[in-house]
Amino acid sequence: MKRALVLLVTLVASVCVAHADTKDWVAYKQPVIAFTHAVIVDGTGAAAKTDQTLVVDKGRITELGPATSTAVPAGAIVIDAHGKTLLPGFVMMHEHLFYTTRISGTFPGAYYITPMPYSFPPLYLAGGETTIRTTGSMATYTDMNVRDDIEAGKRIGPDIDVTGPYLNGKGGFTENLPRLAGPADATRTVDYWAEQGVTSFKAYMQITRAELKAAIDAAHAHHDKITGHLCSVTFREAADLGIDNLEHGFFVASDFVKDKKPDECPKSVGTSIASLNLDSPEVASLIKLLVDKHVALTSTLGVFEASVPGSPEAPPAALDLLNPALRDIYGTTWKKVQAMPAPRAKTMHDEFANATRLEKRFVEAGGLLMGGSDPTGYGGVIPGFSSKREIELLVQADGFTFPQAVKIMSLNAAKFEGREKDIGSLSVGKRADIVVIDGNPMKDVSAVERMPLVFKDGVGYDTTAIFKSMQGKVGMN
Repeated sequence: MKRALVLLVTLVASVCVAHADTKDWVAYKQPVIAFTHAVIVDGTGAAAKTDQTLVVDKGRITELGPATSTAVPAGAIVIDAHGKTLLPGFVMMHEHLFYTTRISGTFPGAYYITPMPYSFPPLYLAGGETTIRTTGSMATYTDMNVRDDIEAGKRIGPDIDVTGPYLNGKGGFTENLPRLAGPADATRTVDYWAEQGVTSFKAYMQITRAELKAAIDAAHAHHDKITGHLCSVTFREAADLGIDNLEHGFFVASDFVKDKKPDECPKSVGTSIASLNLDSPEVASLIKLLVDKHVALTSTLGVFEASVPGSPEAPPAALDLLNPALRDIYGTTWKKVQAMPAPRAKTMHDEFANATRLEKRFVEAGGLLMGGSDPTGYGGVIPGFSSKREIELLVQADGFTFPQAVKIMSLNAAKFEGREKDIGSLSVGKRADIVVIDGNPMKDVSAVERMPLVFKDGVGYDTTAIFKSMQGKVGMN
């Protein structure tokens, strides 16, 4: 009993720490706010517009147009946006409410999974994410409760589309993953969690084709969508089975492994992407199939970049959010990546280069590409900063223009979620989800790292205050 009491006191203390300073996070809560003389990137992919006025009234955008002809309502709080760029709130499609750390020593290769129900939601918001999908859950009831608390105004964070537990077959990187016993089990699992209130599903690496087909049919029967981080099932097979979305762009596509066996995950997926002839008929055929079948892809460049030697270390401000133990583990692993043997390093570089080019070709062929940050891997992909890195890489690695990258991070995902009439772009009548950038990211995409304010439902949050409150908290709760 004494030990349980200590545990309870510790948990309550952690919750109180996470919520203690939330009143300081709100910078603007007035009903009528006018941004004047702003650069607007509206999320549709259109070129930026300069010297614009945007008016918010009771959480909705009511006016948007040239500053010379758009009136500022009497009594409005005016934000002088000279030198600032406004973007729609990001709609991110591969987020989690847990953090992973790779463990060495006694259990080499194992992962430690830490739930992050208190620190991650406000950090996602501070990174411009006003809507997210938790693409794979380790603690599904926790995720649903967090979602419900945010909807009820009890805590601060993005809207959450909660994905159910990973739909996985035998095997997996952690004991937290379910192990489906066949198609009937897949159906039962989807039915149960749909009734509990999850709103999407995710198939995982060791699922069989029969299990995936059963899961897809069950999800669709509940009018829910299903995505997948696949390996044992190829992208082509999943598209033919009716999947809605595939995760990680082409990084995990096992279609090009020559000795791929049915329903088995090969070991050489990365090598096959690294050596792939991008102009081959099989590449063109797969892209065409995905586009024709209306299968969306989610880009998660940051988590793959972290394993490429020469890639930058996570920013100091992001590392300040980690508790000291996690920060040390991340730093040690990052140094090992930088010291990777040359042949392996070349493979990683080639894989990253080819996978990013494939994302661009998919979009050019008419495919729907969305963005996500996936705070997993060996650590260092940290909410609040991971979304910024994703948009930078969409420009720097994939070769999209900044307005195109914003569309991938906002309107594309809003359309996939069926919410494009309410969120995903800056236009009159839509919800006032607004990201404020200091500078011009069309000239220098790294300007997105200067994000002092994020508005959700017309309420403006001070991102610096959120980051200050969360220093050292990631890894604790």
